[in-house]
Amino acid sequence: MLVSCASNESEGHDEHDHGHGHSEEEHGDEIHFSEDQFNALGIKVDTLPKRNLGTYVEANGELKVSPQNQAEVTAVIGANVKSIEVTEGEMVKKGQILAFLAHPDLIQLQTEYITNWNDLQFLEQEYERQSKLYEDKITSGKDFQQLKSDYNSKIGVVNGLEAQLQLIGISVSNLQENKVSQTVALRSPINGYIRLVEVKIGQYVNPETSMFEIIDNEHVHVDLFVFESDVHKVKEGQNLLFSVESVPDKTLTATIYSVGQSFEQNPKAVLIHAKIDNKEGHLIPGMYVKGRIIVEDYMSKALPEEAVVREEEKYYIFKAKKEADKWAFEPIEVAVGVKDGGWLEIKLFEPLLEGTLIAWNNAYNLMAELKKGEAEHSH
Repeated sequence: MLVSCASNESEGHDEHDHGHGHSEEEHGDEIHFSEDQFNALGIKVDTLPKRNLGTYVEANGELKVSPQNQAEVTAVIGANVKSIEVTEGEMVKKGQILAFLAHPDLIQLQTEYITNWNDLQFLEQEYERQSKLYEDKITSGKDFQQLKSDYNSKIGVVNGLEAQLQLIGISVSNLQENKVSQTVALRSPINGYIRLVEVKIGQYVNPETSMFEIIDNEHVHVDLFVFESDVHKVKEGQNLLFSVESVPDKTLTATIYSVGQSFEQNPKAVLIHAKIDNKEGHLIPGMYVKGRIIVEDYMSKALPEEAVVREEEKYYIFKAKKEADKWAFEPIEVAVGVKDGGWLEIKLFEPLLEGTLIAWNNAYNLMAELKKGEAEHSH
């Protein structure tokens, strides 16, 4: 690789003679690359950013969905599966038809309702007529009380049948017009995707038989296990950073909304729940999560770890400057602070001019080329 070095030897000796100055003067050389060399190395340059850093608690767990955002759909009444209208993985809306059921018992329930509802209409008219006669003391009290009892009993029977029919999705208004349904539609109780279809066409299902499992991934959240030694550091409202394999190059964020008040036994840890702030990618319940709960944070200058190189117990970053069709890189000594998720806090000994570009990667290679150029220059 073609590299040129420009040495500031007289200034370096002057600083050395006066006993001060940082090692950027001692390493006062610059490395020069052509545009092609710069691109071939894949060097990234940008200004020195500020980043939210802090101390954190590491915790692992998985993505979960709360019970209120899951549904196990059953038939409510014994029947045969006439047709299945959805497939596994399909998104469904609340109220969407999942399957049709058919059975003689369903027809029997409807005809029973029609019979009792018509009886109720007769009893209601008779009750109104007998009420007037009773008020006028034309009919006996015993006959009227018997009629009233029959009328109230029939109301109870009809209301009970209506409740059953509404549970299985049959319209009583249609039945009151003597319209009997041959099939019953089974509908989704929530929005979500079909995780499991557990029946086949023609299969007889009991009221307790699970037919479909539905999960609403829009409400997926993070569950993390915090070990006993760190529990005292964690509280509601704290932010956490986490990653999942389905979004490998992205750090997602969440906010803790619940901290468990008892220990899980395997492992012995407290379970915390966190709401995801920036849902991206394919987030599915059960996915493994690696997380970091930020227990104390602050804004500070920071760079990716690959932008910092350690040389003789000192740390350096590289200032970048483009001159015509060439790039110049100059090492600057810095101090480093906390490390947070692949980033290092950068503490400058001297302030940088606004807009100064810094190499965000390849610091090790840049230092190696600098030393190589210095060795060649010394000869």
